[in-house]
Amino acid sequence: MAADTLSGPVAPGAFRHEALLYAGEGDFLAQTVPFLREAAAAGEPTLVVVDAARIRRLRADLNGESEAILFADMAEVGANPARIIPAWHRFVAEYGALGRPLRGIGEPIWAGRSPDELVECQRHEALLNLAFADAPSFRLVCPYDTEALDAAVIDEARRSHPVVGRRGAEAESAEYVGLDEVAEPFDAPLPPPPASRALMQFGPRRLGAVRRFVIAEADRAGLGRARVDALVVAINELATNSVRHGGGRGSVSMWCAPGSLVFEVRDRGRIDDPLAGRSSPDLNQDGGRGLWIVNQLCDLVQIRTREDGTAVRVHMHVS
Repeated sequence: MAADTLSGPVAPGAFRHEALLYAGEGDFLAQTVPFLREAAAAGEPTLVVVDAARIRRLRADLNGESEAILFADMAEVGANPARIIPAWHRFVAEYGALGRPLRGIGEPIWAGRSPDELVECQRHEALLNLAFADAPSFRLVCPYDTEALDAAVIDEARRSHPVVGRRGAEAESAEYVGLDEVAEPFDAPLPPPPASRALMQFGPRRLGAVRRFVIAEADRAGLGRARVDALVVAINELATNSVRHGGGRGSVSMWCAPGSLVFEVRDRGRIDDPLAGRSSPDLNQDGGRGLWIVNQLCDLVQIRTREDGTAVRVHMHVS
């Protein structure tokens, strides 16, 4: 194994979450291809979730060895970052049942992410430590391009990853915040909505009015019928949660952002589970599916819980 590549076996019974710093495409391949070859030679199940162009390059460099590795397009898996942890859960559940070491490469953050997406990706990266704290022998490497990303993004990677590696020099991150902070309700401020937003209040008897409000505003914005229907289901789930768990009432607002239609539901409740909406619900459980459904239907979901209540903001792209 060359000295400038990822190396070393996965520690038994441990989740190892590592930020891999690389500089450009050539450096990415130089550091990841040997890591994947090592996994294939050892028979360790491995899932790589990166963009489609990078999948093609990895397969070409790996040649026949790529047949032993699973690939998925991050643009499909992680367009909404809240859907990435469930994908890793499925991989671990399917391939880790016998205690075999597992490997993964996932790159949810790239230079083209919008500011809202970036914040949610960074939250996702922190939550991985909580979601897989008890996962046995799973090494997950998250690449960060130091040539394309701002220094502040790299600094945040050091806060969300216990280990940071670059060309074989792997070390514990002194900036890693730890699980206690990750497990706290997320209250980072959202950008304020525009004063011109459409707004309505609702209570138990106004859920039908909420659905009509969503349909009218989405139609006015030119959203396609299938996406209007998905949005109605999502906002109805949020409003119903507000009635049942958020003090019996709430508000829903809507506005247009560049390329997207945005709805926000606010109420007096609190969401204390930091992984809410990121775990596949048990088909036999009573309730608990609302946020999961919203994450499956919407292009981006932002959840913020503060002392005075909770806001859930959803984005639907307008083509």
